[in-house]
Amino acid sequence: MKKLSPNPPQVSAEAETLDPVQLSETTERTVSARLRNPGHADPISHVFTITPDVDSPTLLCHACETLASLNVLITDLACKLEGSKRNVALSIQQLAVIAELLVNQALDNVDPPEGAPVVHPPVRH
Repeated sequence: MKKLSPNPPQVSAEAETLDPVQLSETTERTVSARLRNPGHADPISHVFTITPDVDSPTLLCHACETLASLNVLITDLACKLEGSKRNVALSIQQLAVIAELLVNQALDNVDPPEGAPVVHPPVRH
């Protein structure tokens, strides 16, 4: 009979010494320090960057798609939960929908769809 999976990878001695609890505690300290002092530079902020020359409609489109994905993920999660945890997930889902609506409106304001009448929103103080 043929073996369908390859041999397990060789684990280095360094990988064997990593303690998940210790890693979790280190991560918790880093996150907690960031939350306690918002002025402190975020150590991982350089991982994801957006180039400064990206135009606003493109940014808004990507934000809208991200929020729509978040909406689907949270809705799927809420369907698997019960009680107060389901209510919390649905609250997050509603916030994602509201944010998506706001981004869509901002996108329409920046780049109106073809054939749509130009509407100037009232000025509110």
